[in-house]
Amino acid sequence: MAQNSARKFDAARAGEYASQSRIALAGYDACHELSACMLSAALGEGNAARLLVIGAGGTAGEIIAAARLEPEWSFVAVDPSPPMLELARAHLDDAGVSDRVQTVLGTAEDIESTPSFDAAIMIGVLHHLSGHEAKQEILTQIAARLLPAAPLIVAGNYRPYASQPLLMAAWAARWRMNGAKPEEVQSKMNKILHGAEPPQSEEAVISLLETSGFATPVRFFASLFWGAWLARRI
Repeated sequence: MAQNSARKFDAARAGEYASQSRIALAGYDACHELSACMLSAALGEGNAARLLVIGAGGTAGEIIAAARLEPEWSFVAVDPSPPMLELARAHLDDAGVSDRVQTVLGTAEDIESTPSFDAAIMIGVLHHLSGHEAKQEILTQIAARLLPAAPLIVAGNYRPYASQPLLMAAWAARWRMNGAKPEEVQSKMNKILHGAEPPQSEEAVISLLETSGFATPVRFFASLFWGAWLARRI
């Protein structure tokens, strides 16, 4: 299922990912920065830690923010899309942190399934997985690789898009604010409505986490349909 989702992130989409993502998610950089801050608060300032990053392709913003905040952290970054992973590697090189990051072309299942990670990050992945089972499976795979009490950051869109017309209208206005013409705005909205399958609610996100081996999460960021949570491995 992750491989099917990866097909959407081809070379053309990778090339525009950084600019498009920052329009689509108001607070894109803030979400990545706050994720790093939450993990630092959970793990303790200055402590060495090994982090698993699922869906790391693209800007690698979550890794760069975390690496700059905590110089003793190292990362295993996984993504099933070759062009997206190459883009991430370029950003990691530019940021001067690539020596602390092992990149893996693949999915969570390609990482040894023993509890060896102190924390994990998965941003912008869950809503691209079709169906409840795929969402449950990826969280279960992450849980199997985390040490007891290890924190997980999970962030992405939640709630069906069509159920919130006011938020959809605001989303369209954000594209207009950034120079999109009416036909482009309509195209963006159509892709949003048909291009992803977010969890049905925040309660659904909590349920997915709890049934995958995590304690009840705390939400620390929200932006239109987007939310970000921290949960600890039980």
